[in-house]
Amino acid sequence: MRIFKITFLNQGKVYEVFARKVQQGELYGFVEVEDLIFEQNNSLVIDPSSEKLQEEFAGVNRTLIPIHAVIRIDEVEKEGPGKITELDETSNITPFPTTFFKPDRKPDK
Repeated sequence: MRIFKITFLNQGKVYEVFARKVQQGELYGFVEVEDLIFEQNNSLVIDPSSEKLQEEFAGVNRTLIPIHAVIRIDEVEKEGPGKITELDETSNITPFPTTFFKPDRKPDK
């Protein structure tokens, strides 16, 4: 069975999730991610980032991610822990510009 690791930007954070199915979405400009995989924690140490990710996607069968938010999609041999990472000054990831004009600017006459 194929497993994919999807890394994407969401609200200034980098999300890393694992899924069994990734395809171009029916909605233009979106990547469709189905059958999310979450690592089952059998240890005493619980990663709060992984737990927050599980809570955020609880009950989600399919999610649509804007194509400009996707950083990378990898096919991997086995799943790992999903996580949410904050972007900071030392990060080498730059969000793709989301607007092409300034909304406060009035059109030239």
